[in-house]
Amino acid sequence: MMKAKWARILGTAAVALTLAACGNGNDDTDTSAGEDTGSSDTETEESVEPAQGITDNSIKVGNSAATSGALAPVGSPFNAGIRAYFEMVNDDGGVHGREIEFVHTDDEFDPAIGRAALQTLVEDEEVFALVGHFGTPVIAATIDDIKDYGIPAVYFAAGIGQLYNAQAEGSDRVAMPVQPIYTTEGEMMLSRAVGDFGAEKVGVIYTNDDAGLDMLKGAEQKAEDLGVELVSEQVPAGATDVSAAVTSIVNEDVDFVIGAAIQNTIPTIVKALVAQGSTADLITSYVNVDASISQQIWNDIDGQFDVYGNGWVDLESEESLESLAMMNEWIDDEYDNNVYAMTGWIAGHFFTEGMDRLGDETPTWEAYLDAMESEPINNPFGGEIDFGDGQRVGTQEMNLSRIEGSTEWVVVEELKSIEEILGNN
Repeated sequence: MMKAKWARILGTAAVALTLAACGNGNDDTDTSAGEDTGSSDTETEESVEPAQGITDNSIKVGNSAATSGALAPVGSPFNAGIRAYFEMVNDDGGVHGREIEFVHTDDEFDPAIGRAALQTLVEDEEVFALVGHFGTPVIAATIDDIKDYGIPAVYFAAGIGQLYNAQAEGSDRVAMPVQPIYTTEGEMMLSRAVGDFGAEKVGVIYTNDDAGLDMLKGAEQKAEDLGVELVSEQVPAGATDVSAAVTSIVNEDVDFVIGAAIQNTIPTIVKALVAQGSTADLITSYVNVDASISQQIWNDIDGQFDVYGNGWVDLESEESLESLAMMNEWIDDEYDNNVYAMTGWIAGHFFTEGMDRLGDETPTWEAYLDAMESEPINNPFGGEIDFGDGQRVGTQEMNLSRIEGSTEWVVVEELKSIEEILGNN
């Protein structure tokens, strides 16, 4: 099923991945004294130069990503999706007459190589922007450098909390995440508990890794906003025995449980809840919405409670299917319907939308950021991202799936924002 494939891209990507002038103006002032009147006239001419990577007929962008080694099956189709989108744009005349040139460096999923690649891209290649920054370790090692450079970075193939910013200012504005960020997902899961299930007391079982801690942080933030009681217990990532934490949550008699853990830990949590007689429904991360997870827990839950998961794309709508068909038309045949290629296509789309919005305006970094923030941007596979007012929170609309078989997650709620879930929109 296509939905299961989408879960694998975002799950795998989230787990496995996780200084030129910027249009500075020059003032030329010509002041002359009138011989007869003694007055002076001052004329100021301000010229704005394009940022690096921009010529009259081209826009150079780039990224580093793992296109060799263990992560090549993710990085190669991801980059192929970006290239395919740009080729489509260029075939149609480019963006306001400028064709997009995409350069790439294989960073082998190595933070040190990633940092060196970033320096090369910005200082030697002089790219205008980064498009599709790839992988948790590389992103974590380079995010401060990106901000120091002040270069726009569109789409991060990871969900680390370092990307989260509810109201970015200054150099923080340059990072524009699209893929879900775990902090935002924690807010979303708590909102689901309240808005969809009427929970008044929520239990969170979270892992002591970045993913679990970030989801907990988001849930705590939203619980405080909504005045909801929240109790939490920590377990080690990859733990095989979580009984003590589960006992504590069950004894608290919570209405709903958030499983703030990814991949190999969530089945252990669910099975322990079953064993201790919990009947509270549970929601978990989009990373876990995959047949590999449902196969492990379907027979255990056996109707005792329901297990739900988030999702961030809609592949059933006419618009999404048209986007998929368009991608398949432009991408190499080996990547037709490839879920990793789809995320690259999304990255290319978001970057291009910002350039298109500039129109005849001189493309500086500041102008580009303003354009990206001017109004929400539609995801070609469903939903939208709003960077306005400095929002850097990743995906802001998610759907809801439920396990209904050993290999099947069924969408039961369409893409909705937190405001819509809570009935505030």
